[in-house]
Amino acid sequence: MQVDIVITLRESILDPKGKASHHALENLGFKEISAVRIGKFIQLEVDTDDPAQARDLAAAACEKLLANTVMENYEIRLPDSTTT
Repeated sequence: MQVDIVITLRESILDPKGKASHHALENLGFKEISAVRIGKFIQLEVDTDDPAQARDLAAAACEKLLANTVMENYEIRLPDSTTT
């Protein structure tokens, strides 16, 4: 089963890459873009057909390695399901 994970900085954490990208986009004429936040996208292939087990494994991987939970939030997305 495929599991997609989106990791973003918490709102209270400054995002220098996002700020630099926003500034560059403004210089390129994209005046309608008011802010940019940069994150990570991770795709896992989990050997299970049970969505709950896949979600639990992905959450454990995020908590232990993939996300710095002090500074980052993560969202787990399973095919044909809601997000957490």
